[in-house]
Amino acid sequence: MKEKVRVLVVDDSALMRKLIPIILERDPEIEVVGTAMDGAFGIRKIAELNPDVVTLDLQMPRMDGIETLRMIMRSAPLPVIVFSSHSREGAYSTFKALALGAIDFVAKPRDAAAGNLDPIAYQLIEKIKVAKRAGGPHKLPRLAELEPPPAKRKSCTVLAPNRVIAIGISTGGPNALQFLLSQIPADFPATFVVVQHMPEGFTDMFARRLDECCALDVQEAKSGDLLIAGRALICPGNRHIMVRRMPRGEMIVLSDGPPINGHRPSVDVLFHSVAQEFGLTAVGVIMTGMGDDGAEGLGAIKAAGGMTIAQSEESCVVSGMPRAAILKGYANKVLPVDNLGSFLVNQYGNQFGGDRAGGEKSDSNDKSEKIEKSEKNERIPVSTPRT
Repeated sequence: MKEKVRVLVVDDSALMRKLIPIILERDPEIEVVGTAMDGAFGIRKIAELNPDVVTLDLQMPRMDGIETLRMIMRSAPLPVIVFSSHSREGAYSTFKALALGAIDFVAKPRDAAAGNLDPIAYQLIEKIKVAKRAGGPHKLPRLAELEPPPAKRKSCTVLAPNRVIAIGISTGGPNALQFLLSQIPADFPATFVVVQHMPEGFTDMFARRLDECCALDVQEAKSGDLLIAGRALICPGNRHIMVRRMPRGEMIVLSDGPPINGHRPSVDVLFHSVAQEFGLTAVGVIMTGMGDDGAEGLGAIKAAGGMTIAQSEESCVVSGMPRAAILKGYANKVLPVDNLGSFLVNQYGNQFGGDRAGGEKSDSNDKSEKIEKSEKNERIPVSTPRT
């Protein structure tokens, strides 16, 4: 018989301590072994009950979720899923918790106080199972220990990018993406477009957080935003994002189309549009996340002659998304997360899109006819600057 996932629920709301176990125990693979009314009780219950996963409310009296999480990671690291409110303060605390080592988060429904948790029931159950498989806190270097980025240089010059680098990422993504983008210099001549599976209302704060710690200009994307060198655009929650060539430049188009692969935004939607519009000058990067969103889109980029990269499974919090692409043969390169930044800088870090001196040019996985064709066209820019 399959061993159940043992869960401890830490929440100051008596209603939540009643409803969350009811929701979780709908799934026969989950057992709620206890509840705690605040962080101090939670720490004691962890020692007593030895749960596999903790669900942790962030806003509690006496000992809040952030301090509780610090103590968990210091004394007995184990997977934590945080509950967050739909507010600016809730989003800020959520990203702080992820930086401290929480595996993932679930946003409480706006009417959670009325007892309506059904909209997040499936999501919470699946994330708890994934957290158990992922184990304790991830192995990324602590974000707080990374070198601070250089001061951003405001430039009046708007340069067309030499590459469009599309990134698809999900569970474990906020820390991994911050780690990657913080290694990219401000004068990087390519542009980034990112789909991070995240609820509506959180992506603006996420983009602001990334902008504060990265040399790149990072913003939440809006329809009509131009693709320019040195910029990273984060897709808003609950919207699809595409890229299009328009008379006034290459730009972002957002849509409210139906979910794809169960997601809006969907990585596949972004990747297919990048493949269609930019072909040889497209770069697709698929990173940590559960499920298979983005795998087929990465295949489309490869078929169009672009470069495709998957994060290595061992460096992911959850390896489902990159594994799906790797198994289908869609990834030209497989790299650990701590090598992704240096690879992108070496490959695309000059204005003509070629390798920097000493940069890695190829490996044994890069010998298909499509990639040879891509390398011959390495110096073709995505577009020419417009007056």
